[in-house]
Amino acid sequence: MAKAEQIRKSLSGNEAVATAMMQINPDVMAAFPITPSTEVPQYFSSFKANGLCTSEFVPVESEHSAISACIGASGAGARVFTATSANGLALMHEMLYIAAGDRLPMVIAVVNRALSAPINIHNDHSDSMGSRDCGFIQVYAENVQEAYDNFIQSVIVTERPEVMTPAMVCYDGFITSHAVENLYMMKNEDVQGFVGENKRSGDGLLGKENKLIGALALQNFYIEMKRQQMEGLSNAKKAYLEVAKDFEALTGRKYGLFEEYKLEDAEYAIIIIGSSAGTAKRCVDNLREQGVKAGVLKIRLFRPFPGEEIAEALKNVKAIAIMDKAEGMSGNGGPLFTDVVSSLYGRVDNKVIMSFIYGLGGRDVKVSSIEKVYDALQNAAKTGEYERYNYLEVRE
Repeated sequence: MAKAEQIRKSLSGNEAVATAMMQINPDVMAAFPITPSTEVPQYFSSFKANGLCTSEFVPVESEHSAISACIGASGAGARVFTATSANGLALMHEMLYIAAGDRLPMVIAVVNRALSAPINIHNDHSDSMGSRDCGFIQVYAENVQEAYDNFIQSVIVTERPEVMTPAMVCYDGFITSHAVENLYMMKNEDVQGFVGENKRSGDGLLGKENKLIGALALQNFYIEMKRQQMEGLSNAKKAYLEVAKDFEALTGRKYGLFEEYKLEDAEYAIIIIGSSAGTAKRCVDNLREQGVKAGVLKIRLFRPFPGEEIAEALKNVKAIAIMDKAEGMSGNGGPLFTDVVSSLYGRVDNKVIMSFIYGLGGRDVKVSSIEKVYDALQNAAKTGEYERYNYLEVRE
């Protein structure tokens, strides 16, 4: 595959994702505004109004209506996008299960924001983590470049016949969505050439063959259908790696299920999601200069969860801190913590494993904050004494 010309731009995360949507030129984009995702449909509607794409833009009266429109359009065979945040994603909750269970490809840009109450418009991962078990693929971005790239790749994955599963492309509200960063974009024709035409256009409810979507399935079929659904979701793991390989050939940018930063010889590792990974990497650089063998494992694909691969990556680490930007309300650590621990069980033993809840409601997380986590790991490995469940930078 010949490399595409890379065009250097300075854009916010929201504008970059909206531009990716425009470049792909979907059949339908249905959306309702909510901070901090509002700019995505705002930018996209202006692209449509200015003739930069031919998509049908559908303004609706709520997020529930937005995903309902997406379900109808995808069921008809259309390529479909939307965007939302926080309470908007929560209002979609009922329909998320329907979109996933009916095996309807679509891509939602989820601009992560804290869920009420109390009311808060700033970043954490409580919205997408609250929807983690609905059957959607979930892929997370650290920065604007990754948000743009993840969106383009996810369209292909969702529509693969062996996957046929909707996806959430998640990135941090305000931190990534509104921050202007340098990134490399492709020309419209290169994006469209990579993604390809919508091959489902004649294969939905409007196709030549009769289709049934949204059927009643009772005891005799329900569990088999859920098992098939899980198989499609699981297939996304291999599909992302295959699409990422083609994307690297096109752009030179390499992606995996997760990123290992200075992890090859690390004794102390943090597992983290989203923009805070950049802060953790800076902290690791500082610690390495001091002779501390620190590393970071940054999650990209959270659903399906690459547990076996993560266990392999962490097999030589002494102590691990798992960072959750969401409170799982289980009293047993956050959602990332529980997934990682269950993945390590029976595969990797004799590790110090600590849970840290951090950054809720947009609480600032500095390099000095992450240093405290690595200090705790080193002390735990040395003494064998530590608190398993922790909050970072909280007033007790």
